[in-house]
Amino acid sequence: MQGIAASPGIAIGRVFLKAEDNIEFKEKTIDDIEKELKRLSIALENAKIELKKLMEETSEKLGQKEAEVFEAHLMLVDDLELIEPIKEKIKDEKINAEAAIAQTINFFSQMFAELDDEYIKAREADIKDVGKRLIRILSGQGKSTTELEENTIVVAIDLSPSDTAQLDTAKVFGFVTQEGSRTSHTAIMARSLGIPAVVGVGKELSVSIKQGRLVSGQTIIVDGNGGQVFINPDFETEHEYQQKREKYQQEQERLKKYKNKEALSKDGKKVEVCGNIGNIRDIESILEYGGQGIGLFRTEFLYMDRDTLPSEKEQFEVYRQVAEKMDGKPVVIRTLDIGGDKELPCLNLPKEMNPFLGYRAIRICLDQPDIFKTQLKAILAASNYGNIKIMYPMVSSVDEVKSANRILWECKKELAKEGKGYSQDLEVGIMVEVPAAVMEADIIAQEVDFFSIGTNDLIQYTIAVDRVNEKVAQMYTPYHPAVLKLIKKTIDSAHQAGIWVGMCGEAAADELLLPFLLGVGLDEFSMSAVSILRIKELLSKWTVEEADEISKRVLKLQSAEKIKKFLLELAR
Repeated sequence: MQGIAASPGIAIGRVFLKAEDNIEFKEKTIDDIEKELKRLSIALENAKIELKKLMEETSEKLGQKEAEVFEAHLMLVDDLELIEPIKEKIKDEKINAEAAIAQTINFFSQMFAELDDEYIKAREADIKDVGKRLIRILSGQGKSTTELEENTIVVAIDLSPSDTAQLDTAKVFGFVTQEGSRTSHTAIMARSLGIPAVVGVGKELSVSIKQGRLVSGQTIIVDGNGGQVFINPDFETEHEYQQKREKYQQEQERLKKYKNKEALSKDGKKVEVCGNIGNIRDIESILEYGGQGIGLFRTEFLYMDRDTLPSEKEQFEVYRQVAEKMDGKPVVIRTLDIGGDKELPCLNLPKEMNPFLGYRAIRICLDQPDIFKTQLKAILAASNYGNIKIMYPMVSSVDEVKSANRILWECKKELAKEGKGYSQDLEVGIMVEVPAAVMEADIIAQEVDFFSIGTNDLIQYTIAVDRVNEKVAQMYTPYHPAVLKLIKKTIDSAHQAGIWVGMCGEAAADELLLPFLLGVGLDEFSMSAVSILRIKELLSKWTVEEADEISKRVLKLQSAEKIKKFLLELAR
């Protein structure tokens, strides 16, 4: 089977077939409405307890970013737009809570399936997961306690966030799912755990299950590098992949020699290879893999799982610790970036039909300056303890930059009055992730000290493709000619103004794109920790002259397919 290579590595193990959760219950007519509403209320409270525990366990094992999905589930349990229709069904139709939940969930699922808004459609899985949880609690059916054996490969139509969080990951060697994309929860979880995964293999998987060709206990190979899955492989295939797995592991060990080396091109040009983090714990991995700084510190975790906004003191302590742990290495702190796919319970933000184009990131900060100033003052105060830089997200005009800088100037004045110092050399930059910012890059560059290209959003806004929608996943590509031209324009505008440019999206770790990015003059590459050593090595294989020639040829090609093919032929 061929699917999407979601997490690198090769796993050989035994199939654990994750069955679909079909919780049995009967629709019943009830006499005591208040008693049934009470049952629902108790189930909702128990669901909250379970979800909070899951969130804590996931955060501890994998970090706050991977636990965010359960924050969304908690919000659904409190969402009146979901819960009130359930209550109304109990009252009006006099049916038991299980049936009322099932009918309401089915209604929302059908409604979402008919909408054109792909973000709304993507929430369908979350609502189904919450619905299953509530029905299970009401029906008294316990959670699956299947004991996984060592060397298990979990195979499923799809894995919900709850499924993956409750698996014994010490025994799970790989994931295979029929559904999903590279940005699906299963893929993200697998990469965080360093477990090979192939997702989106399609209906061939369910057909194999129905026909009995795929059952628990079978030997299976998961090639997370090439996106291939082999069921009951013959001796030759299994032996081949055992050798590939051993070679891959040796390769990871070999790359460790680059840990303490500078990132240099073949002819000695110095660039920086940094890491992206979402919390303090991530710093250890960045340093372990030889990261030369933090190119993106997502600060949203400070605002999550709480009913009140974090104080200036709380934020200061976190930023100070990060700066001190990095010991003089650069730390780029992105100011609050919420909205779109990130919601916070401590902020009563309006629900939007298209949140990725709505009230989010810098727009919220400029509209609610008190929240913005609290964060900026904390960052400024922490700048005394290390090499901190400030970065504004989702900028689309120079006016937003000027407004943000005015608020930053006010914060500096307030700190001075309070007798608190801050670094006079602190740099301020923006994330370039909106095409409008690229077109105004020459103007914006006059107001900032650096750019950092956020390719994840830049790609989706440029090509008009939802990056979390598996149905159009094949259209989401960093090789699109328009995307690459925007990247070059951003870098050219920055260098003409005398400022540096980084990249903190997934494209920064794309091995095929590396010579192009080096050729167009990217100064800093920032990525997940596991990619750092390989990118350092690849940089050492190209001279700037070679990379420059490659970039010129790439920009003359007229399709993503041709560009990728050309870069594949050059891969080193």
